[in-house]
Amino acid sequence: METIKIEIINPNVLALLEDLAKLNLIKLKKESKLSFSKVLKKIQAKNDNKLSIDDISTEVEIVRASRYDKK
Repeated sequence: METIKIEIINPNVLALLEDLAKLNLIKLKKESKLSFSKVLKKIQAKNDNKLSIDDISTEVEIVRASRYDKK
């Protein structure tokens, strides 16, 4: 399967694409308009526990140690 991104200039083309999708010839997916930084800010806003640099560093070291121990 090949994936391509199409910019629709003429809105009438969308009807053609939807017809092709109904025939199971193509699959349509809408892209999210959220950027990574916006998603990150949303997640941070919901988190009540603010992590310090030390907390983050400790967690990173734990994950790294567990990765290297598995090899």
